[in-house]
Amino acid sequence: MKVAVVGATGLVGSTMLRTLEERNFPVTELIPVASERSKGKMVSFKGKEYAVVTLQEAVDMRPDIALFSAGGSTSLEWAEAFAAVGTYVIDNSSAWRMHPEKKLVVPEVNAGTLNKEDKVIANPNCSTIQMVVVLKPLHDKYKIKRVVVSTYQSVTGSGQKGVDHLLSERNNETPKQFYPHTIDLNVLPHIDVFQDNGYTKEEMKMIQETQKIMGDDSIRVSATTVRVPVMGGHSESVNIEFEHDFDLNELRALLENAPGIIVQDDPKNNIYPMPLHAFGKDEVFVGRLRKDFSQDKTLNCWIVADNLRKGAATNAVQIAEYIAAQKWI
Repeated sequence: MKVAVVGATGLVGSTMLRTLEERNFPVTELIPVASERSKGKMVSFKGKEYAVVTLQEAVDMRPDIALFSAGGSTSLEWAEAFAAVGTYVIDNSSAWRMHPEKKLVVPEVNAGTLNKEDKVIANPNCSTIQMVVVLKPLHDKYKIKRVVVSTYQSVTGSGQKGVDHLLSERNNETPKQFYPHTIDLNVLPHIDVFQDNGYTKEEMKMIQETQKIMGDDSIRVSATTVRVPVMGGHSESVNIEFEHDFDLNELRALLENAPGIIVQDDPKNNIYPMPLHAFGKDEVFVGRLRKDFSQDKTLNCWIVADNLRKGAATNAVQIAEYIAAQKWI
């Protein structure tokens, strides 16, 4: 199993390497890939050091799987080149997510839509991934009509530049400006660029990706995405309107038995999901489960996950695990 990690020196790429190692993915040959300027840098994997190679060198090595986390332009330029030599490309950028011929996959939700011919597979947006893991069992049982979500997203979602900006401010240093405003002791209702309709690109991603992953364009989604001075995970306040009514205890049990979910819902003992506790973990955490008193057949909940793990690296590795389990390689 020859596995390339494209963007291996970046924040998500390094997390992919760690996730492959921790989940004991059957890598027989690791191919760390980055830009020309990073060629020859060494990365560590399972106690060994590997030299970074260029994209063309990696294509020539014909990996079985390539995990991409090097930005949309790199994915658009190189994903098909890898696919042409038989590589399964799992891409973490937004480049292919809404392409009509590419699958957008969260394994707990729609891995079954994949087939052997799907050589370029899109990994969804981090905030979308954790939400749809919770939505899936609820939609199957109660049929979702509408979702209203507000996110509280970690600076790690912006990559190393976002982390550096926060830490510089926290250390009373002049930051290399990355966000348009101060992030420490502040919140920014602004993730990605604003669109003509007043929503940000991140908000539109959540709307469009949710419908595509769930395979149901009738699900209406309204999103507000917010950057907060946190490292470790994204949090979401989610209001879900169903077509059918629900019993709260039954709904809680449904989530407890769903794959990839840990329910933390004991408010009397101050137990609820927090990014501090989700950090470094692969599961999606849900709690603060309660009926909406203002509207029938509606649930309020709080969803948290490590955006670098389940929101990016883990989801990509899980897709690779599914491909390997199907023996397509």
